[in-house]
Amino acid sequence: MTGAGGDGRTDPTADVPGPHGGCRVVAAGAPRGAAEAAVVALHGRGATAQGVVNLLEPVHRHGVTVLAPDAERSRWLPHAADAPHERNEPHLSSALAVVEAVVADAVDRLGLDREHVVLLGFSQGAGIAAEYAARNPAPSPVVVLSGSLLGPDIDPERYVGDDTADCAGAPVLLGVGADDPYVPVARVRATGDVFRALGADVTERVSEGVGHEVTDDEFAWVDALLARLVEA
Repeated sequence: MTGAGGDGRTDPTADVPGPHGGCRVVAAGAPRGAAEAAVVALHGRGATAQGVVNLLEPVHRHGVTVLAPDAERSRWLPHAADAPHERNEPHLSSALAVVEAVVADAVDRLGLDREHVVLLGFSQGAGIAAEYAARNPAPSPVVVLSGSLLGPDIDPERYVGDDTADCAGAPVLLGVGADDPYVPVARVRATGDVFRALGADVTERVSEGVGHEVTDDEFAWVDALLARLVEA
């Protein structure tokens, strides 16, 4: 990990199986001891951890640490988001384990509760963030930007059962452009149905005239969320 504010170096993903195990985690913002909230940020295909840290500059604020892992070869998955899950193995399981390790690091090293650890992803990283959050329901806020749950069919029965823990009203933002060439709005709507079934407080934003990008409206939602977390 590249530490923030002189935190030093740790390797939260050292025990994660390949191909993403042992990946670099870029940290920015508040150092250990000053963090009141953290954002676990997952980059898109062909991008980098530093790139997603830079993308989030409009919402950087005092008291927030950003933790961004680097995917192997700049991709979390070798195939499309709507491919069968097994086609994306072992990358998918490895990516989910990276998220688990970085979330645990935020809780243990930074001393945060899950309500103050935000899962955020853009594009392919959004799919990983959504998939992790749906498989491991918790009160963590979730921000899914230009992405959706994974697999050919998004079926709530895959994630919701009689003994399933719930998201305890956690805020979830699903943002997509109406003209996004990669992410159909219908998949985002179906993703929202899953999170509502898991007990999350879901906000869906479909932006007209927008392609595969993050909007000012989505940044404003994230900024307001972080403001609430550092004031809580």
